[in-house]
Amino acid sequence: MLISVPVQETRSLDDYISSAGEDAVERLRKAARPLRGARVVHISSTAFGGGVAELLPTQIAILRDLGIEVDWQLIEGSDDFFAVTKLVHNALQGAEVPWEGAMEKTYLERVEANAKRFDDGSDFVIVHDPQPLAIASFLDQRSGRWVWRCHIDLSKPMENVWAFFSTFVDGYDATIFTLEDYVRDRAVSNAHLIPPSIDPLSPKNHDLEDEVIEEVLTSYEIDPARPIVTQVSRFDPWKDPLGVMDAFRIAREQAPGIQLVMVGSMAHDDPEGWHYLELAEEHRAGDPDIHILTNLQEVGALAVNAFQRASTVVMQKSIREGFGLTCTEGMWKERPVIAGRVGGLRLQIEDGESGFLVDTVEEAADRLVELLRDREAREGMGKAARERVRQRFLSTREVEDHVRLLASLGSG
Repeated sequence: MLISVPVQETRSLDDYISSAGEDAVERLRKAARPLRGARVVHISSTAFGGGVAELLPTQIAILRDLGIEVDWQLIEGSDDFFAVTKLVHNALQGAEVPWEGAMEKTYLERVEANAKRFDDGSDFVIVHDPQPLAIASFLDQRSGRWVWRCHIDLSKPMENVWAFFSTFVDGYDATIFTLEDYVRDRAVSNAHLIPPSIDPLSPKNHDLEDEVIEEVLTSYEIDPARPIVTQVSRFDPWKDPLGVMDAFRIAREQAPGIQLVMVGSMAHDDPEGWHYLELAEEHRAGDPDIHILTNLQEVGALAVNAFQRASTVVMQKSIREGFGLTCTEGMWKERPVIAGRVGGLRLQIEDGESGFLVDTVEEAADRLVELLRDREAREGMGKAARERVRQRFLSTREVEDHVRLLASLGSG
């Protein structure tokens, strides 16, 4: 058997009425009725760090409350395997990486070993991202319906890497993407568009008392009395951590006294993250107004929640982004978000209404100064941002989309 991830959270769907609305909750209940008693297995590569690990605990808790049996399993990898899959992740998002037959061999050998340990017998299997994608191809006989969920931006992949991975997509009954722009050739015929979401009841998103927020800030030596700019994301080139610091430094010339908080989680399937954390520390160059924090300093969901709620402005200056859940989190907390004009960030933010979309460091700095100087604009944009998330990007909507898809596959 693969590694089973224990999900201890419990959720009553009624708990979401106050945030999502009674109509959304009732729609979800009705959509899930055909799946009562069904068994669903999710397969991913890590249970910590990144969007998949954020999404699944909530989805599993809700589905279990709806009478659906759900399990979450992890493939096992080696350092070599995760080094290859990180290159794959970058290549599929458009980077040019070295790609050789030996890398394909490393990938296939590890996935085949995991396939031999997979205990089949589910009604539905949902495989997340490229790391475990090929697992379906190594099973001689499969039960149930199989779905591949791609969370990354596939709009301009490195073609020979995608050519290798696309052959495994044929083995799936359906695929899920965040945006139509991400759907590629072999995946077109069975593709479904389902944007990710946030859980308004999670420790990262529920309301916090002002005293708790202040206690968190002071524990990390951040001044609650000064304006705070926050970016929460992995340390990798696509999140542009160095560009965030550059924009902050330009803005600080016109808005002295501001602080920058950069928070990231270090995931075991992301060896490149350690390198970019070092680059970020070097670029910080001891600047006392820039705080770089990770789970290594015991920064968890509660602290992230506090940082975002304490922020004057939230940033997500990605140069490629599958969706960007940290942008959604900031919007839910009624904070104006300055985000890169890329990928799923364009889906979330209506430029100039529920946030700002930018293309350059200089534009990010200009928008930051504009928001820091105009409290009325910040508050209006924050309210519009929260309402957009409530309507489109809460867990109840995403789970409803998933159960409707699974029910349609089952009836097929």
